[in-house]
Amino acid sequence: MSASGGPTPPFTTLSVSKPATHVTHVELHRPENDNSMNIPFWSEMIDCFNQIAQDPECRVVVFSGAGKVFSSGIDLMDVVGGLLRPEGDDTARISWKLRQIIVSGQDTFSAIEKCPKPVVAAVHGACVGEGVDLITACDIRLCTQDAWFQVKELDIGLAADVGTLQRLPKVIGSQSLVNELALTARKMYADEAKSCGLVSRMFPDKETLMAGALEIAVEIASRSPVAVQGTKINLLYARDHSVREGLEHAAMWNMSMLQTDDVMKSVQAILEKKSVKEVPFSDL
Repeated sequence: MSASGGPTPPFTTLSVSKPATHVTHVELHRPENDNSMNIPFWSEMIDCFNQIAQDPECRVVVFSGAGKVFSSGIDLMDVVGGLLRPEGDDTARISWKLRQIIVSGQDTFSAIEKCPKPVVAAVHGACVGEGVDLITACDIRLCTQDAWFQVKELDIGLAADVGTLQRLPKVIGSQSLVNELALTARKMYADEAKSCGLVSRMFPDKETLMAGALEIAVEIASRSPVAVQGTKINLLYARDHSVREGLEHAAMWNMSMLQTDDVMKSVQAILEKKSVKEVPFSDL
């Protein structure tokens, strides 16, 4: 499963395709630049995932990178040389503009979390800097045996500010390991990424990775979209709140969502010893 023919208009950095029913494949498509993230990428990601969030025919997203690597991170010449040097009359005005730029960058990856459709990240080769920001905002992460990950920001003289330092501790659960990765900028290879929980599965090569990612996406897409999207929303809420608050949120959520016909359809399929995947759930 790989998009071809370059980016999908109006996007210049993303290729969007429909490899299976209810599954959308978003591919970072700058292979000639190792999928580095240039200035257009940041706004295009927000536009793309806002569209996906409103697309009733999409229930799951697979996100991957074109070419030899997943992403080499930020495009240093394009972004650092341009956006991070705003003009202004004084320190306050320059700082205000810089803050707006940083928040906009944060919104790029938060758009993945805000999208109610689960996102499966399929990583091959290098996943550097902002590539780590991106995948930590995804719901499921898979990789190839040759994948490696690097929190690179320290090496270019800054503290990561668009998601890694906030999400990575909650993803892998070891503050010591997060601190080590962020403070040394060392590479983490696939075996370690799997053992610490950054990824849940590892595949021999990109071809099997993409087949595995699509299989998981199809499996999720076959379930009730009410249940799937409610699960993602409640998992994210629980991550950022206490158990008591999470339970209260789940109760408030399901007092309306449990009234869906999808529950009875699912139960009936189980009682009839049928696969839930055979139930024709309607789109949201």
